[in-house]
Amino acid sequence: MTWSQIIITIFTSVLASSGLWAFLGSRLDRRLERHSAEKDLLLGIAHMELVFYGMQYIERGCISKDEYDTLQDLYKPYKKLGGNGSGTKIMNEVEKLPLKEG
Repeated sequence: MTWSQIIITIFTSVLASSGLWAFLGSRLDRRLERHSAEKDLLLGIAHMELVFYGMQYIERGCISKDEYDTLQDLYKPYKKLGGNGSGTKIMNEVEKLPLKEG
């Protein structure tokens, strides 16, 4: 048996071992959990900002172009990440507001 055959045998044995795949699977699970927690945190922060500023503009009765653009820049990724409900409801009300000059 040559060294190359021995190396190939060891390599294929390691790849076929269930321990390797279990290790890689557990790392993937932890990574997915972290990703989910980060997504939830980002959605929560975006929701809080949308509601806070959106309600201020609604109570004021108008919104500037810059404020509207900033809120839209926050809302688009919020919606793309799966946010909806009250954040969308607030944005629908904000979109009805007249633009204030200056």
